[in-house]
Amino acid sequence: MAEKDKKEIAEEAYRLAEDYERRCTGCAQSVVAGMLDALGMEDEGVFKAASGLADGIGLTGDGSCGALTGGCMIISLVHGRERKDHEDMLAAMKSYMKCKELLEDFVATYGSCRCYDIQEKLMGRTYNLYDPDQLQEAFREGMIDRCSRVVARSAQKAVEIILSEDED
Repeated sequence: MAEKDKKEIAEEAYRLAEDYERRCTGCAQSVVAGMLDALGMEDEGVFKAASGLADGIGLTGDGSCGALTGGCMIISLVHGRERKDHEDMLAAMKSYMKCKELLEDFVATYGSCRCYDIQEKLMGRTYNLYDPDQLQEAFREGMIDRCSRVVARSAQKAVEIILSEDED
């Protein structure tokens, strides 16, 4: 694959994931959808599995950002260990290393992988998205704009990591 093609695919993942997050929300699913579309893949099961991972898992803010977990899901879909190799720990090493690369980039960019920490950095505070008033306040204060850029960047970086396979 030509380097320009890789860059275009990663940029497409950025645009698609950002758009999905703005229109649909659900950071993990938006990353998954943008990446799958940009890579020309379909996997309804993986998309569905990302559903509960939004806002630090289950809208709690207390876990890893869904943009990160969604990116790792697709990295693992492409490079992960198959069921037949489940007993072979080394068969998972490629996905471990590539997901670690995404995590390290995420932490270098945002200072943490925890959703609440990222909200604090980007918004100056955290939000309980189960509280209707706080949810509306988060939207008024620009959470969708800020999170859509986190989602887009994660999708782009994860695609770059996936497509770096040719260089491994």
